[in-house]
Amino acid sequence: MSGNSFGKIFKLTTFGESHGVAIGGIIDGCPAGLEIDTEKVQEDLNRRRPGQSAIVTQRKEPDTVEFLSGLFEGKSTGTPIGFTIKNANQKSKDYSHIKDTYRPSHADYTYDEKYGVRDYRGGGRSSARETASRVVAGSIAKQVLKDVQIIAFVSSVGKLELDKDFSELDYSEIEKNPVRCPDAATAAEMERYIKEVRADGDTVGGTVQCIIQNVPKGLGEPVFDKLHAELGKAMLSINAVKGFEYGSGFEGTKMRGSEHNDQFNKDGSTKTNLSGGIQGGISNGMDIYFKVAFKPVATLMQKQTTINSKGEEVDMQGKGRHDPCVVPRAVPIVESMAALVLADYLLQNKSSKI
Repeated sequence: MSGNSFGKIFKLTTFGESHGVAIGGIIDGCPAGLEIDTEKVQEDLNRRRPGQSAIVTQRKEPDTVEFLSGLFEGKSTGTPIGFTIKNANQKSKDYSHIKDTYRPSHADYTYDEKYGVRDYRGGGRSSARETASRVVAGSIAKQVLKDVQIIAFVSSVGKLELDKDFSELDYSEIEKNPVRCPDAATAAEMERYIKEVRADGDTVGGTVQCIIQNVPKGLGEPVFDKLHAELGKAMLSINAVKGFEYGSGFEGTKMRGSEHNDQFNKDGSTKTNLSGGIQGGISNGMDIYFKVAFKPVATLMQKQTTINSKGEEVDMQGKGRHDPCVVPRAVPIVESMAALVLADYLLQNKSSKI
């Protein structure tokens, strides 16, 4: 299996399966001499872990990261940073009923067709459990970025949307509610709705909005390595993501050029920011903002008709502990993937020492 690495200079390779002994990763290209706050890394992992509220999967995983290499006396050494996160709460028997059955909208069928073998326990390598390793690397990437601020939050759940401008939002509210929405009233509505969906044995999707502030000018390349193209790839590599848009996105298609163009101020900043902080594939110093769309979780606690490995139609129903809505736990993952992209581009513009 290929495709387990992300990045050029600041590069992450992940390993492990959801029901194996552990998952983990190797971070290559982290500059030497960087002070690494491992407590901040653990805090970010805690924001992603299961069992943190009544509206996410109740699987209890401590998700404690153990660093194996690349750090000494609180600083990076410039060598590969190796780490593991042990799997502590697997219930493989919850998946025995799908050993020879393909779950609708999962990777089961395509996995079997491609490799001829699949780890059916929680989806194996295709499980969203793998994203915990991304959060570790992304948290370290944030520390490479220093003054760059990456803020992600839930902007919609199903048809419930956060209908406010960025200037009206209170980002301190994000971690005060289980939905991770920066508006308390909207968050309460979303939480009620997710609980209703769960009670029906169903799931629901949503969107995560991300804003990146204090971005240096000049990150990105103008042809194949455009900054927004790499951000799009990063976000679309996250489990359950079905869409990505930055700046004005699809709404920009409804505007005329005279409405859409960002007029310059004398200092090079722009009066509006419909470009989303990126022009010609290169950051312009304005805030970068984008939205990521997540589909409803594919595992339902309802009976569905599917097929098995023999091509026979069979009925199946989800078992075990699953998220009714993935977007609250996706927030730190979106932040982490954004940080990995920006750290990589920043280091492409600099030498290998901080």
